[in-house]
Amino acid sequence: MSQPSIPKGTRDFAPDVMVRRNFIFDTIRSVFQRYGYLPLETPSMENVETLTGKYGDEGDKLIFRILDSGDYLKSVPDEALQMRQLSMVTKGIAEKALRYDLTVPFARFVVMNQHSIAFPFKRYQIQPVWRADRPQKGRYREFYQCDADVVGSDSLLNEVELVQIFDDALSALKVPSSIKINNRKILQGVAELAGIPERMMEMTIAIDKLDKVGEEGVVKELGDRGFSESAIQTIRGLFSLAGSNEERLATLERMLSQSDAGKKGIDELRYVMARVQDIGLKTCALELDITLARGLNYYTGAIFEVKATGVQMGSICGGGRYDDLTGIFGLKGVSGVGISFGADRIYDVMTELNVFPSDAMQSTKVLFANFGEKEEKHCMKLLRQLRDAGINAEIYPEGAKMKKQFKYADDKRIPFVAVVGEEEMQSGKVALKNMSSGEQTALSLEELIEKLLV
Repeated sequence: MSQPSIPKGTRDFAPDVMVRRNFIFDTIRSVFQRYGYLPLETPSMENVETLTGKYGDEGDKLIFRILDSGDYLKSVPDEALQMRQLSMVTKGIAEKALRYDLTVPFARFVVMNQHSIAFPFKRYQIQPVWRADRPQKGRYREFYQCDADVVGSDSLLNEVELVQIFDDALSALKVPSSIKINNRKILQGVAELAGIPERMMEMTIAIDKLDKVGEEGVVKELGDRGFSESAIQTIRGLFSLAGSNEERLATLERMLSQSDAGKKGIDELRYVMARVQDIGLKTCALELDITLARGLNYYTGAIFEVKATGVQMGSICGGGRYDDLTGIFGLKGVSGVGISFGADRIYDVMTELNVFPSDAMQSTKVLFANFGEKEEKHCMKLLRQLRDAGINAEIYPEGAKMKKQFKYADDKRIPFVAVVGEEEMQSGKVALKNMSSGEQTALSLEELIEKLLV
């Protein structure tokens, strides 16, 4: 019999890992709620037509399609099978797909519920997504995203608040980071300057791979895509911009003086960056990165990417403004902007930096030792009162040797063991042992609750 396994790019999460993951989710969720965002969930699967055509050709290739049930080949033409026409075969046998991200399903939800929600509509969503990518460090086929989006508002104050949300959450998680910002309108201006305005998306797809393939790799891809040498040299000028954020903006202003789109993008960036500077950030740095492109088709304005400092890891967060994503589903003129935290990468970064709080591993605060049936009956009443007081507590399920029970507490990283024998039952006390220091103290039930609530 073969050994059981799981698909590549997916993982099991043991209890000790889940406790840490929940710490991340709870921290990010609390920040979202602080800024007025409300929770939302959408199905794991969507209709294929909902997802395809929203992420560009590269993204469409990474969508996991779900095989239709029943006789799924009956609707596929014989010639498609004989000619191995993959696109036609796939279209005929897979009507549904696993969601690629949370943004497009959110846009679909907004359109379907436009008459029952209040605009601007602010929602957060913490759910898994799936991508048929090549698994590698920090890149999985199944992973969680923690998204916050607001639709129905053109105000750049939303961008300012989203930068603050990045900063608040990552500061609370103790992940030092750099928030990189750019604007798609500036990239449109660069495409105009290069004489390729109609090929702006192709240009951004190539630029978006800068971190993976380097400058020469981007230049090669642009050449392979048929861009002229003069266009490539214009685009290449982006890679050498230097100086402070303001100095880079000033350089761009001179470069794009003839582009209305470019000038508008610069004005929007100036506004957001000035407001953020006025408010101040806790630990993150806000940096203009003109090579930031974000390869997804739907971005139209500000775009964000966040990288942890001091760690070899790709981006841990991203986002941007999309002016007409709902328009593809029939609701025109509704602008939106959103961000996403990559919980899995954040977990890896926090593990490498060793910044999880020590109590993030604790699920049980106190374990009651079990000496037998009479003591067990007495302890069960005490347990009920501790749990009612909001204290995570459990009892060892059988009267085993104390060495075994203490080992169980150590293995689960339970900080305290409550010992209640004949003497304690008569005195109405509980002997509380600190598993770290070995110190043991006799406490009344009220004193025990007070100590464990600290």
